[in-house]
Amino acid sequence: MTIQIFNSLSRQKEPFVPLEEGKVKIYVCGPTVYNFIHIGNARPVIVYDTVRRYFQYKGYDVKYVSNFTDVDDKIIKAANEMGEEVSELTERFINAYFEDITALGCKKADVHPRVTNHMDDIIEFISVLIEKDYAYESQGDVYYRTRKFDGYGKLSHQSIDDLKVGARIEAGEKKDDPLDFALWKAAKPGEIHWSSPWGEGRPGWHIECSVMAREHLGDTIDIHAGGQDLTFPHHENEIAQSEAYTGKTFARYWMHNGYINIDNEKMSKSLGNFVLVHDIRQQLDPQVLRFFMLSVHYRHPINFAQDLVESAKSGLERLRTAYSNVQHRLTTTTDLLDNGDEWTQKIAEVKKQFEDAMDDDFNTANGISALFELARIANTYLNESNTEERVLKAFIETFDQLGEVLGIQFKVENHILDDEIEALIEERNNARKNRDFAKSDEIRDKLLAMNIVLEDTRQGTRWKRGL
Repeated sequence: MTIQIFNSLSRQKEPFVPLEEGKVKIYVCGPTVYNFIHIGNARPVIVYDTVRRYFQYKGYDVKYVSNFTDVDDKIIKAANEMGEEVSELTERFINAYFEDITALGCKKADVHPRVTNHMDDIIEFISVLIEKDYAYESQGDVYYRTRKFDGYGKLSHQSIDDLKVGARIEAGEKKDDPLDFALWKAAKPGEIHWSSPWGEGRPGWHIECSVMAREHLGDTIDIHAGGQDLTFPHHENEIAQSEAYTGKTFARYWMHNGYINIDNEKMSKSLGNFVLVHDIRQQLDPQVLRFFMLSVHYRHPINFAQDLVESAKSGLERLRTAYSNVQHRLTTTTDLLDNGDEWTQKIAEVKKQFEDAMDDDFNTANGISALFELARIANTYLNESNTEERVLKAFIETFDQLGEVLGIQFKVENHILDDEIEALIEERNNARKNRDFAKSDEIRDKLLAMNIVLEDTRQGTRWKRGL
């Protein structure tokens, strides 16, 4: 089945046809690096990391680019407040970003371009727009002529007349039309700045992504992605700039993920419900957070609430337990039977169910449902009196393959128990043999307090560290 993508441009699902056979070029708008990322920032990183993984699973050669905005008003303000250089602040938070996304199981992009490393490219791009009369200089600022671009509003599905109603000229702006937007901003006293044909200044926000996407992926890219909040004006303005510059389609497919609410309220600093990934991963297994994010279709809003996170935690634990049980049986199976075709067929059907879900606009929620079905079948199979090595290996391989697509690890590496814990487990085993169940329960509780979870199975007592 061909991958179907909901294209924000057409507002419908479309079959994915790459520009170049077997290859995919993806650009994802990255963070403005003046603080740690919050869970709203984390959602697109997780979503499009999974999209990239699925394309790779399907055999595509993916080039994935995600930028850093490392100069803007918020960054300058934060650097001034903290008494450090802009470059020092951004470097610190870029490093923090990589720590957070790595913990969330996300791979780095193939390229992470920074605005400050593309200043000559940005100035050249703006110069061409001026030459084509799509932009004009005004007392050190440069603005884009929005009305000149035919089709402005096609991504956000707004007419130029509707946009005019809410447009206005802010204090200090010297533009010809309220709808025009800044490509270059004249420097204010004491601000970081670069030399340009229009004087000292720095780029506007929107021009950055147009330039970096073109520099690293070419005039036309397959997929441009980001949060729903970027549809307008950021992505709309990117289209206007890029297509005016090249005369070509900028991006063929536009993907936007939904918002995150906190306990059914919009996340915001003013409400005090701002959740940083840096903080939450100190309290919660980051894999649980990733699993939670993928449990809802990427285009739908998601509500971050304690009970829903706990449900995701329990769900991931169920899958890991099933995986662990299969692994354990594999170490004790010596059968060389040849009656597993029925079960390998069931495994193949689950794999197809997963692929059908992901082919349908990357429906990770239904993909996870397929994993639960795989776990159910595995548990049923383990109740058989005789199990076959090749079937057990097929379960493990399928868990690993599908988990790799979602960026979820089912195998939990346990640390070697120290002598005290080993002794407690042995003591509990002896208490059970002697039917001293009070003592057995007491030791279990003590181990639980150490985050050691015991499982009494038909194959014996096993342990694991809690999530």
